[in-house]
Amino acid sequence: MEQPAAKEIMLKGIGVSSGVATGPVFLLTTEAEDRVVERDIVEDEIAREIARFEESLIATRHQIHEIQKQVEAALGPESASIFDAHLLVVDDRALVEEVIRGLKVHKKNVETVLRMVADRYAEALLKVQDDYLRERAVDVKDVTRRILRNLSGASSTSLAQLTTPHILVANDLAPSEAATLDKTKILGFATDLGSPTSHTAIMARALGIPAVVGMHDISVRVNSGEPLLIDGNTGVVLIHPSHESLERYGKVEASRRVILNQLEELKSQPAETRDGYAVALSCNIELPADVEMVRRVGGSGVGLFRTEYLYLAQKGLPTEDDQAAIYQQVAADLAPGPAVIRTLDLGGDKFLSQLKTPAEINPFMGWRAIRFCLAQPEIFKTQLRAILRASTNENVKIMYPMISNLDELLRANQLLDECKLELDAKKIPFNPEIDIGIMIEVPSAALTAHLLAPHVRFFSLGTNDLVQYTLAVDRVNERIAYLYEPTHPAILRLIKNTIDVGHEHGIWTGICGEMAGNPLLVPLLIGLGVDEFSVSPSSVLVVKDVIRKLRYSQAEELADAVMASGTGSDVMSRCRDLVREIAPEILELVS
Repeated sequence: MEQPAAKEIMLKGIGVSSGVATGPVFLLTTEAEDRVVERDIVEDEIAREIARFEESLIATRHQIHEIQKQVEAALGPESASIFDAHLLVVDDRALVEEVIRGLKVHKKNVETVLRMVADRYAEALLKVQDDYLRERAVDVKDVTRRILRNLSGASSTSLAQLTTPHILVANDLAPSEAATLDKTKILGFATDLGSPTSHTAIMARALGIPAVVGMHDISVRVNSGEPLLIDGNTGVVLIHPSHESLERYGKVEASRRVILNQLEELKSQPAETRDGYAVALSCNIELPADVEMVRRVGGSGVGLFRTEYLYLAQKGLPTEDDQAAIYQQVAADLAPGPAVIRTLDLGGDKFLSQLKTPAEINPFMGWRAIRFCLAQPEIFKTQLRAILRASTNENVKIMYPMISNLDELLRANQLLDECKLELDAKKIPFNPEIDIGIMIEVPSAALTAHLLAPHVRFFSLGTNDLVQYTLAVDRVNERIAYLYEPTHPAILRLIKNTIDVGHEHGIWTGICGEMAGNPLLVPLLIGLGVDEFSVSPSSVLVVKDVIRKLRYSQAEELADAVMASGTGSDVMSRCRDLVREIAPEILELVS
């Protein structure tokens, strides 16, 4: 008797690498890590356990270097640089000494002590609210897994068993595993953990493999061999997809692929409307490795280089020389396009490991960004000097985050002037006329833009926080997500005021929040007067397509109409209607 077909189950995660993939599941387990057997040792065995530990560290370091070489050969040095964080874990003397101390105190075998110490490190990182820092727990776990494998002699991975293409499912996929995936055998992957800023997500995009992360429990809901469909665009995952779903997604992906292939022709074209109105179209990046993607999609430069990773990817603070080298390389790779370097947006819980700062009840409105920097001038000035040293590439610009009043801006500029004098005294070259800009992401800054404008050369609208702070809505709280509305009339008025004030003072205004990368909102933002869009590299061609099919007169008419609107939903409806009129194919790319 024929068995009935299994019922389709739909799950939702975070799409981090575009594309649709279908195929059988390959469930990756980490058995070697889970097989730690606790054993008591005597005093005479401690030296031998320490020796085993040090030998395994040497082997692990060698393996990571080899993986780095493989990635560099395949994807270039920038992609390979993300494994520097793994090497930092291996070389972390505090961790090593804690394991050795644990051997002497607990009198347990090194595998047991290492697991205890590493779990404590990872748990501490996972409690931090910042997505990027939480993902550093993955680095600790991945390196620990390798050390344990070297101690036990276990096989490094079971992926070698694959002989036919599968979709990989795992609780988590370490960067080293993602980097060594055979694209001919892996159709895509889905994991319980992960975020868009994780190393794994970055590597997936670099490899061009569809990926969905943040699934919570997919690794316990599927078995090897079961059919799966993953949509890396929307984050949808289907277990036992129906024939109808397979056909529907197949058509959707084919249609998307045709559109995206057509958009490739826009790489070398200017971001200019049909009636000749030009805007700058730059990219947001977090890692030096992202520069390659900026060039690949034809971005005009970088409108936001988030520098936090330099501080989060290592236990100590980065030196001036280390930072200067990175900024110089990024600027050189982007020249003549702009390299807007945002000073670090850290503070509160994000600096616990380095500075032992107290945790805050609400760190997102607490001691962070420019507030932290002004309270820690030596850390701030180290970064400012590094950026100044990179400014010999004249495309480098400085941007301060979370400015809320004129006093903060004046104090930041005063510290910058001190750094210029210090470099002058050492005869270190820099651009004394480097452009200075600020993020407009606090309502008070938008409302007092006329006071701030005389002291800067550009504004950049950080709409993610501007919406959150203006509407008093936590954008990660699902219960009130319906209130997070970028098209709210209050937001549009703050944006318009900032742009108008900037133009009155002869300075340009960019936008680098999620609004900038939403193709439905591009005509509205142009109509409001935005001079520069800074978006993720994956959004560049879609945004450019809308710009090139738009007339500036249409954008102005839309902006005039929506400024009289009373609801955000009405604004969005009008925006969608215009995009449907000028670029209907784009609606197929918007989830």
